[in-house]
Amino acid sequence: MEKQNRRNFLKSAGLLTATIAGVSTKPAKAAPKNILSEDRMGVLVDTTVCIGCRNCEWACKKAHDLPAGNVESYEDKSTFKEMRRPNTSALTVVNQYDSKRQINSPINVKVQCMHCDHPACVSACIVGAFSKNENGSVTWETNKCIGCRYCMVACPFQVPAFEYDKAINPQIMKCDLCFERAKEGLLPACVDICPVEALTYGSRSELIKIARERIKNYPDKFIDHIYGENEVGGTSWIYLASQDLAKTKALPKLGTGTAPGVSESIQHGIFAYFVPPASLYALLGGIMWLNKKKKNSTNGEEGGE
Repeated sequence: MEKQNRRNFLKSAGLLTATIAGVSTKPAKAAPKNILSEDRMGVLVDTTVCIGCRNCEWACKKAHDLPAGNVESYEDKSTFKEMRRPNTSALTVVNQYDSKRQINSPINVKVQCMHCDHPACVSACIVGAFSKNENGSVTWETNKCIGCRYCMVACPFQVPAFEYDKAINPQIMKCDLCFERAKEGLLPACVDICPVEALTYGSRSELIKIARERIKNYPDKFIDHIYGENEVGGTSWIYLASQDLAKTKALPKLGTGTAPGVSESIQHGIFAYFVPPASLYALLGGIMWLNKKKKNSTNGEEGGE
């Protein structure tokens, strides 16, 4: 009798769980855009030219409707006392580092989403909220996001930021390479405002040619390395510098292997057959019911003796 009750319970629990949670026997596959176009755009950052004015920070905030304040306030150099990271209120920041080549001539490095050619965030996102677009930008869609924040864990540059202070509709915040401005044929806001042309926007392939030409023509000015050309399979933002940016800790030291490999195998392996919370609750409830039934049965037998 007990075996029959147990069998009926498991059958009923399975039907109830499937009905409530809408479990499908098909894998839940995310379907983001992941386009690696030969014509994708990018930005070349010449850190030997950057003067640390931080106008790019102000322009970025204005372009993305974030509190920007007065542009003159960005002249405060005390900001450079601490290294900063992009966050929910600043999608790009400029940090300053001591130069090993020239005393009293610091290196200024702008940091933002690198818009990887093979984005770990796109691979890690189980609902396809991130996309690598044809123009090279990596963007995020709020309507798809479930707030799992796997993108934050997966990103090798630790860029995506989550609005923890917002109880309703929190966003993942990061540079989008001014995707909306690009639609109108405009330059990214940071590139457009740079007073010394430390930022060059264009076809990534052409930017790499420009960078190589500068290294060739000015070997005493640049180290022979274009950061972002090969790191994690390549990025849309690439850097020229007078010294190794990874050693200054301005940017992380990374290999040439693409970042999504590990995150994709882990995340998609776990969620290939997505089990919603309702299913888990039903399963746990069933286990508790069976244990209670077994306990009552055992107590009854002991009482009978």
